[in-house]
Amino acid sequence: MEGLLVVTLWSSSWVLIKHVLEDISPLTFAGLRYFVAFLTLIPLALTRSNRGQLRQITGKVWLTLGVLGLLLYAIGVGGQFVALSHLPTVTTRLLFAFDTIVVAIVSGVALRERPARSQWLGILGALSGIYVYFHPVAFDASQVVGIVASLLGMLGFAMAAIVGRNVGRSRTISPVVVTVVSMGIGSVALLSCGLLLEGPPVVSPRNWLIILWLSVANTAFAFVLWNHTLRTLAAVESNIITNVMVVEIAVLGWWFLGERLSALDLLGLGLVIAGTILVQLGGARLTGRQPMEPG
Repeated sequence: MEGLLVVTLWSSSWVLIKHVLEDISPLTFAGLRYFVAFLTLIPLALTRSNRGQLRQITGKVWLTLGVLGLLLYAIGVGGQFVALSHLPTVTTRLLFAFDTIVVAIVSGVALRERPARSQWLGILGALSGIYVYFHPVAFDASQVVGIVASLLGMLGFAMAAIVGRNVGRSRTISPVVVTVVSMGIGSVALLSCGLLLEGPPVVSPRNWLIILWLSVANTAFAFVLWNHTLRTLAAVESNIITNVMVVEIAVLGWWFLGERLSALDLLGLGLVIAGTILVQLGGARLTGRQPMEPG
């Protein structure tokens, strides 16, 4: 349930992001959103227990959290925002959905979390549903920047899922500390790149309100909750859940934009839901999986 709540918040972000991208350049906008979220989370990181954890973090863990922040925010989120500024939301979401395959392959090697056969079936079903729902998708030369940004962002998210799962399974660092440290490093890098490449933005009061909402509710709160789910979900499971966003984005498009769903659209959505359920049910039967208890 926690994972689905996070995905619902993230799904609503796509509509808001598209509106703000009309006025603010993508890297700067993304950097502002996540830097404000980082500032929001600092008080939580300074509680007594979390201060103790921060003092005990070794150089190796700092490096791991830094890599997580760069992968998740600087590369993953940066690629997502750049892609959304060049491509339709539907096309962007389709390209990012393929990180599921990357996570399944890499987690099998790096984390010994080889998906069961039923989970592979679920992954294929979910990806097939995404293809059916968004078919046909065609690209032209003007969309090359968006396509490249999508692929880079997709790889960033996939690698971040593996690193984040590896951190979460150790159970030695609280979700708040993981989120604050990684988000701080990633957002500073992202905002610095945005200001350097795009220049200072002019932000209207309306856009500031949207940025604040995205930062506090859809980022700070959501990412703390998401890091908590990584303690009990395998990397491939946590990643496939995010594909529920496809369904929720479709519903939001119908509700707010008047976009209707055809029979083929409904078939695609059904495949995504069925695939997600298969992956979740197969989670208890993973082969070669390490125990989830603290090591």
